[in-house]
Amino acid sequence: MLASSRMNGFVPVTNPDAARRFYVDLLGFTFLGENEYIVSLQAGASTIIMQKLPELTPAKYTILGWEVEDIRKTVATLSERGVVFERFGWMEQDELGIWKSPEGRVAWFKDPDGNTLSVSQH
Repeated sequence: MLASSRMNGFVPVTNPDAARRFYVDLLGFTFLGENEYIVSLQAGASTIIMQKLPELTPAKYTILGWEVEDIRKTVATLSERGVVFERFGWMEQDELGIWKSPEGRVAWFKDPDGNTLSVSQH
């Protein structure tokens, strides 16, 4: 039943205006609507719901990720738009910040609230 249903992703934000600019202007999502509790965005076939919170402690793990066809092109394009990719001293990453995992390639970045996001190619 749920396996054939669309999934919504939720991301907590404390500054909805900054988050909206980041997700719409830099990542290219489509703004759907806003009310006092949430901001809704369209990302491909998925809906991202930004939950407005007075404060938050970002998770120490990836909360949203996107599977892309060409990770090098995606990371390069996002970098040109101002997205900063994370560097981890304990893992080997290439010049773009892409890590070659046992199952593919992954790169991480943060939104304005410090939520960790990723792009991957498998």
